[in-house]
Amino acid sequence: MHVYILELGMLAPLNLSPKPSTVCGVLSISMEGGSGSSSPCPLDKEFSDQIAVLLSPPSPESIKDYYDELMKTRKCNNLKINFSNSSGKAVYAIKEFEEGELVLKDQILVAAQHSSNKVDCLVCSYCFRFIGSIELQIGRKLYLQELGLSANKECKESLSRFPEKACTRVLDDIKKHSVSNGSHDIGSSTYTNSKDNSIPTEVLHSLINGNMSLPYTNLFALPSIFYCPGGCKEEHYCSKLCTDLDWESFHSLLCTGRNTESSKRDAILKFIEHSNGTNDIFILAAKVISCTILKFRKLKRLRFKENEKRAKLDETDFPLLLEAWKPVSMGFKKRWWDCIALPNDVDSSDEASFRMQLRDLAFTSLQLLKEAIFEDECAPLFSLEIYGHIIGMFELNNLDLVVASPVEDYFIHIDDLPSPEKVEAEKLTRPLLESLGDEYSVCCQGTGFYPLQSCMNHSCCPNAKAFKRDEDKDGQAIIIAARPIVKGEEITISYIDEDLPYDERQTLLADYGFGCMCPRCLEEMPGM
Repeated sequence: MHVYILELGMLAPLNLSPKPSTVCGVLSISMEGGSGSSSPCPLDKEFSDQIAVLLSPPSPESIKDYYDELMKTRKCNNLKINFSNSSGKAVYAIKEFEEGELVLKDQILVAAQHSSNKVDCLVCSYCFRFIGSIELQIGRKLYLQELGLSANKECKESLSRFPEKACTRVLDDIKKHSVSNGSHDIGSSTYTNSKDNSIPTEVLHSLINGNMSLPYTNLFALPSIFYCPGGCKEEHYCSKLCTDLDWESFHSLLCTGRNTESSKRDAILKFIEHSNGTNDIFILAAKVISCTILKFRKLKRLRFKENEKRAKLDETDFPLLLEAWKPVSMGFKKRWWDCIALPNDVDSSDEASFRMQLRDLAFTSLQLLKEAIFEDECAPLFSLEIYGHIIGMFELNNLDLVVASPVEDYFIHIDDLPSPEKVEAEKLTRPLLESLGDEYSVCCQGTGFYPLQSCMNHSCCPNAKAFKRDEDKDGQAIIIAARPIVKGEEITISYIDEDLPYDERQTLLADYGFGCMCPRCLEEMPGM
């Protein structure tokens, strides 16, 4: 059995540790853009009143109503969420939990697979379940590894700038040039390159196209692949349900398929290129804005007659935007460039300059996104103030999205077979495993925001932990009891490595804006 411990994630490529927080303090809204200078975005001033309302902390009544409804919808009957002005949101048990028992399975509000991880893992773009087949996963990964290791600079740059497009193009080329009558002898010497243990190209073609079956893969069946209804080749799904949900929730605004108008498609591609080259946290922010716009449209359709349109956001439309924004309003937020921890290699004297660079980077990203999906009625969403707070929400609340690879499970199964079955199977699987090397077990990795998990407070002696079990095959957050939990006890997790010494823990937690006063810290506090 192999288990994956989920961590409160690190947002690449900046080598900085995002810190989750659940304390809803009162936000001081300023349109100065943070770090003591005026905002370069004119929308910050034009829509300052609406922005202030969007970023105002929800009332305790609104928080209670929202989470009560969410808990009811998700059938979380064993937990409740309380709110206080002093300590913010907190999750409590309303039944006893045994050690190792499932406490919470939390659905994703918004998440994205890391761009670089798309080379290794083909997963559903909505629920992040592995899709296709074991053969496809192995053949695809090996083919792309060969492409990445080639001396062709253009291929390497394509993988770094547009990994999903590079992967799709390669698979399309394979299908066009499929070798239908070639040998399936993995030991064949018909193809050679710089790697001694390379697999013949025709074998990789056969694995990808389904013309070759590996032993025992029937025990690791994966969902069939469903394609984007907009015609793009970047997003794939495990079911029609996930296809429709992603289209209705996010992707219909961000699709680069044939059905998207060419200038808009080019603008989206520029935004994606910038995100992949700088920080894919911008992709998450774009999904939040897209989701809010699509919810706003839906609410407006319900409110107004068919085909009735308004040119600009007015007082009657703004409450609809607030309602569409509500799930995002519940997350604790600060400006990204103000809340991010200062890297160790940045001197404190350069802190202001560092934070200005982050703000300018975010503004560049926002301008590209605005070119792609801007809507007048939702203009406040495209202010730098809102964009910075959305990114900051992920910086402060995100959890690593991790889904174990079925390829790893498959090779473990082969290794556990009794002889002579193992000997016979490894005639086919051993060369593949050796060619994959340490990459055979790479899991799906990304970043997600989970509305219930994000309400859990920190303790250096937590009673629960984020923990992926063998049976957890998608991107939902899994929280299990780390020790017995009694009815009425607060559910806590650790935001940091709780094995660190007291001083180091307090230093890390200072980035959250609080000093920990849990029982362990009180006991270890100097002078106590």
